Order: sequence, then structure tokens, then C-alpha cells
Amino acid sequence: MTTRTIRARDRPVFGVDVHSGDVRGDSPSYALVILDPVDEDDPDAPDVDGPMARITRDVVSFRKLCRLIDDREPLYVATDNAYELAADKGELVNFLRSLPDGTRLVQVTGAERPEPLSRVASRHGIPYGKKPMKEAEASARLAAANVGHEVTAFTDETTVKVSRGRSTGKGGWSQDRYTRRIHGNVRKRTRQVQSKLNEANLSFERDVTEKYGGYANATFAVEARPEDIPVSNSRAGDVRVEVERERRDGIEYEPLVKRRDRVIVGIDPGTTTAAAVVGLDGTVHALYSSRTGDTAEVTEWIVEQGRPIIVAADVEPMPETVEKFRRSFDAAGWRPTTDLPVDEKLHRTREASYANDHERDALAAALYAYDDHEDQFERIAAKTPPRLDRGAVIAGVVAGGSSVEAVIDDLSEDDGGDGGDDEEEDPDPTEPDRTEEEETIRRLRERVDRLESHAESLEDDLDERDGRIAELEGELEEAKREERIEARTRRAVSRLERETDRLERERDEARERVADLERKVETLKELWRLDHSNFGDVAEGRGLVSVKVVEQFTLDALDAADDAYGLVAGDVVYLRDASGAGRRTAERLAEAEPRAVIRGEGNLSGVADEVLFERAIPVVPADAVPVREVDELAVASEEALADAVEDWEERAEERRRDEKAERIDRIISEHRAGRTLPETEE
Repeated sequence: MTTRTIRARDRPVFGVDVHSGDVRGDSPSYALVILDPVDEDDPDAPDVDGPMARITRDVVSFRKLCRLIDDREPLYVATDNAYELAADKGELVNFLRSLPDGTRLVQVTGAERPEPLSRVASRHGIPYGKKPMKEAEASARLAAANVGHEVTAFTDETTVKVSRGRSTGKGGWSQDRYTRRIHGNVRKRTRQVQSKLNEANLSFERDVTEKYGGYANATFAVEARPEDIPVSNSRAGDVRVEVERERRDGIEYEPLVKRRDRVIVGIDPGTTTAAAVVGLDGTVHALYSSRTGDTAEVTEWIVEQGRPIIVAADVEPMPETVEKFRRSFDAAGWRPTTDLPVDEKLHRTREASYANDHERDALAAALYAYDDHEDQFERIAAKTPPRLDRGAVIAGVVAGGSSVEAVIDDLSEDDGGDGGDDEEEDPDPTEPDRTEEEETIRRLRERVDRLESHAESLEDDLDERDGRIAELEGELEEAKREERIEARTRRAVSRLERETDRLERERDEARERVADLERKVETLKELWRLDHSNFGDVAEGRGLVSVKVVEQFTLDALDAADDAYGLVAGDVVYLRDASGAGRRTAERLAEAEPRAVIRGEGNLSGVADEVLFERAIPVVPADAVPVREVDELAVASEEALADAVEDWEERAEERRRDEKAERIDRIISEHRAGRTLPETEE
């Protein structure tokens, strides 16, 4: 069993087995074993045999197991049977959906037809026991060694949906503006999501539903897992973002490690060491980068990916570190004639997803090495018999330096050697026996013939390569020209989008101003009709007078009415609520010199009544002068107002007389009190 996989991993591995109960019952409990990787150089690391891991054992309920998975986010949740965690396929799909991004459910005993756990553990040298805790530990160790199949119900395609976060409502005078704002925010968020996907070099398809003012929703079909997408579920204000993986038709099992026999490796050494693995068909298999990994760790990672036949660098000359990797794998080396420019590396790796510039440089080196050998691979494959491994032939030619024919002969002899002596050709009895020197000469002549054939093949390869280089240089110039045109187009589109957004904002603001001015015009028209038109009461033949409404007898309400339509001398003011005013409020109203004040609900305070009476401002009840309101304005009968004012004046005159008589009585009383005072003193 190899230990490199656990040492290089920084996330725990969970092993799970049913401890008691039944998954189809009410409350099954599970034996849980957690393998936490530790650093070998740590002096506090446990001294154990096998993989360097801290082991935790526990018995938990299903709910606690799910909670631990959410908290720890393990790399694998391993079990000998996936249906020990779910009663049926539907529950298994829900369990898989609930797993954190990057956590995988692993069935270590195989795919649809699992083997006994004891057999799998024995084959990989893992300790095994029949108790649930032992089985859980065996499952965890097998998964840590990349043994088993990932249980999945989802594809590697993820749907990112941007939509409205709230309803546009049922209507109203500002409904259009409200709807435009929501759709504009959806469009803005859609562009942000698209920008992040482009920055991450992810392949996707976009589908939008355009609505008034922007987008109603947008859907991105992204060819990546959720953990590789720089967008997450969110809801902010008017916009909602939902990220969900695409469902498969059923449950599928994928091996944790796919075998890749012969590969091309690109390496970028430095403070951060990066490596990239590319197949012999140009497919990008894996990327790796680490600031702390040493040469042994990088070598172990490469060995897990396959057997390198070419080790490539992106600079000339090849760095010594890369040369050491080449010698350790006994592979052919590749380096460019001059250091690869950054723009060429960006263009060659544009369809791949990498985490940093170091991975990009390593991948570019591997891909350029593949481009340089692609035609040779195709010719070797064309000459390779179907019964032989094409990868082995390519490795013998490229890494071993032999001709195609020689490698094929060697592989054919190896295949034939297993058949026994019966398959060897019998010697020709008529042919004379050769001396050792003659046999050596014959073998050397055959080798010369093979080498001459190989030299001719290499010359043909060189001619084809020169032609291919010229063709690629032309394609590169064309690609650069198209990239420059595309960049200019993107800048122009971005500039036009910003200008469009600015114009849309100005348009919305202008529409709001127009609506506000229209309302003011309507108010002014109404005021003009009330103040300048000769209204006649058609039914009764009486005139009307304009009344200005004040909601409450307070300073704020008076100021609001003054700002809305002005309070000037000669106005008729209607106090909808006349209670609560003090001297300052009454004086503020008296300064406007109204013709009359119509009192609605509530009674005037004594102080306010005294101020208005002193200023000779009639205060009449609304019962005496009925007020008919028109929107924010009101009208009353001129005749009723005149009668009420006349009645108030009569009462005011009587009140003045009473007050005058009261003052005279008070003066007489004070005078009499002054005359009797001296007699009292005597």
C-alpha cells in the first residue's frame, strides 16, 4: 500500500459503517473513523505504522454524521456500500446533494457489483476486522489510498441562474420605474457573473430572458463542478443567484484513479513548484502547484498520474531541477528554442483552467511539447500493429531513441517469448553454420538497415516539422491579429455598455422629473381655476371660495401648506385638526392674515383663540361652512362663509363689550380697594 496520497492531502477522510439498527428503520447509528493527515516533520506527530494520520473513532447518529461532514468537509466519505447511508435511490441523491463542495462519497468495494470488503482490504494490504469500527477504518484507509469508486448522481456541468429576488408587484404610478430597476440589477449581476466565469477560464453557455429595462433572468451552463466556480448561492436585494449541478439519469460509479499509462509532463520550478500532465492525445489530465512541496512530493504526484515519456520546460536552457526530473523518469527532454512569451502561453492555455501563473507555465510547456511531437505520434500509431500497445511503442521511440521498427520487433519478441519453445522457428538445415563473427556482422548489418530507415524517417519528420512550423507561425500571426481585433471590440463594447447605462440613468431621472413637473402643473392649473375662475353653483346659484387645507394646527403643518401652495393674506384656511396649538403657532397663522379660519375637529386652545381674536381673524366652525375637498384643495360656499363670518363678528362684538365691562368693573374694584386701605391702617 502506498502512503504518499495521505501525506500529500490536507483534508480528512471519513470511514463509515452501520453500527446498529437499520437504515430503513428509525434511528440507525454509525461507526465513524476519521483519518486526519499530519506533517511527518512535526515533532508531535503520532508514531504509527503505515500512513501518517491521526485516527479518531466514534459512534454517531446519522444527523451528527451529516453535521460533522458539513463542519469538517472531508475529501472522502468512504463506505463499503453506499446504500448504508440511504434507504433508496431518492434518499441517496438527496444525501449526495447535501455534501459540501469537494466532498465525495466513495464505495471502496467496487461499482454496481461490489466485492466483499475483506477481499478488497486483503488485496491492498489493509487491516480488516468484522466489527463495524474495523470495517469503517478499512474503508477510510482504502479511500485514502484512492481505492474505490466515487458515487455520483450529478454531471460535471453546473447551472448558475441569475433571477429576480423579489416580485415586481401589482402596479402603481411608479411601477415601471420599479420594474426597470429590478431588471437592470439582474442584468448588472449577470454581467458580473459572466466576468468571473471568464476570469476563471471556464467554458459556459449563456441564455438570457430580456425584459423591459434589462433581464428577467439569465442561465449559465458551466462545464465545471460547483467547487471550481467562483460564484455561490446568494440573495441580495433585487437579485438572486442559484448554483446547482446537473442531475444524471441515475446513480453512476466513477473510479477514483483513471489509469494514464504514458504522459507528457511540464514542470515550472521555483519558490512555487508547478507540474502539468498531458496525455498523448493532447488532453489535459491534471495540474499541481505547491509552495511547500519538495522534489519527492512532486515526483510522487507525477507517478500517480502516469509514466512520463517527455519532461518539458518553458525556458531555454532547461533548468537543472527539470533536468533532474527528466533523468529520474528516464524520459526525453523538451525545451523551446527561446523562452516562451507570456502572450503565447496565454493563447495556448486559453481553453484550460489553472489556479495560478506557475500552473499556466507548466501546462504551456507540456502542450508545446505535445504540439512538437504530435505528427510523430500519429506516424508511430499508424505503423503500430493493433496487438501492440501504442503508448509503449511511442515511449520506446521518443524516450528510448530507437526506431519504430526496432521497438516493434523488441515488443513482438517479448510477446512471443511467453509462448515457449514451440513457437520458435526451426533452423534451416541447408543453411551453413555461421561463425560468431559472421553472426555479429549480420546483426550489425540489420541494425544499420534499421538505423538508415530511422534516419530517413527522421529526415521526413524534419521536413514535415519545418512545414508545420511555418504553418503554425502563420496561424499564430492570424490568431494574434484576431485577438487584437477581439480586444478592441471588447473595449468598444464595454465603453458602449457604460454609455448605455449612463444614458438609461439620465432617461429614468428625466422621466421622474417630467412626472413630478406634470403633477405640479396639474396642481397649479387647479389653483388657477379656483382663484381666477368665476365658479357658479349651477344647482343653487351660489358662488364658491377657495379653501387651503392645513392638516393640523402645528408649525410643521403650516410650513408644509405654505411650501405646497402658499399662505397669503385674504386666504380662507381650513384647520382639519384645530387642537393643540400654542401662542407661537397661532401667531404664525395670524402673520399670514387669512380672511377666515374654518375649524374642523378639536377645539382651539385658549391661548390660540385669544391670539386670533386679538388679530380680528374670524374662526368659524366647519358645521357652519361645509368644505368640499378637490384632491389637495378645497372649496366652500361664499354665502355660507359670509354668514358665518357675520355671525362671528356679532359674537366678537358682544365678547368685546363683555371684556370692556369686565375691565371697568376691575378698575372700579381696584379704586375702591385703594380708598379703604388708609382707614384700615389707622
